[in-house]
Amino acid sequence: MTTLHEPPTVSVPAPAVPGALPKPSGADRLRRIGKEVIKFGIVGGSGVGVNFVVFNLLLHGLSWGPMTSTILASCVAICTNYLGFRFFAYRDRAKRTKQQIVLFFVFSGLGVAVESALFYVAYHGLDWSGPLGSNIAKAGSIVLASAFRFLVYRTWVFQHDRH
Repeated sequence: MTTLHEPPTVSVPAPAVPGALPKPSGADRLRRIGKEVIKFGIVGGSGVGVNFVVFNLLLHGLSWGPMTSTILASCVAICTNYLGFRFFAYRDRAKRTKQQIVLFFVFSGLGVAVESALFYVAYHGLDWSGPLGSNIAKAGSIVLASAFRFLVYRTWVFQHDRH
């Protein structure tokens, strides 16, 4: 308790360790992941658009085979997605390295395999081979393969710089 003659005391926090960043709160972490998901969705959404345009052009416009069309469309989308992820969604992550590029294309290749297998099951197994059915099969395979891609890209390909 202070009297009229004593100045009030003020508690001053201890100085922070120079260069140390405060630990993010749960809300900050959730907000950061939310922004990451939105950026991933923007790049992924544009990749899905490229994927569908190329797929429909090859399958329905040029009458190429369904598996060739889905695989080539996915590969073209992967190339456009790399640029979007590297320079937009994950530009704050580690600088581009040969390892990052190799990991991106290895995991993207695995994503194409997952997407193509799912497409094959729907197109041939469920007989979704018409224009509408093939696009529904393509959409479902993209959605499921995208969950895999999101996890591996953020975990192994576009890692935060290590301090």
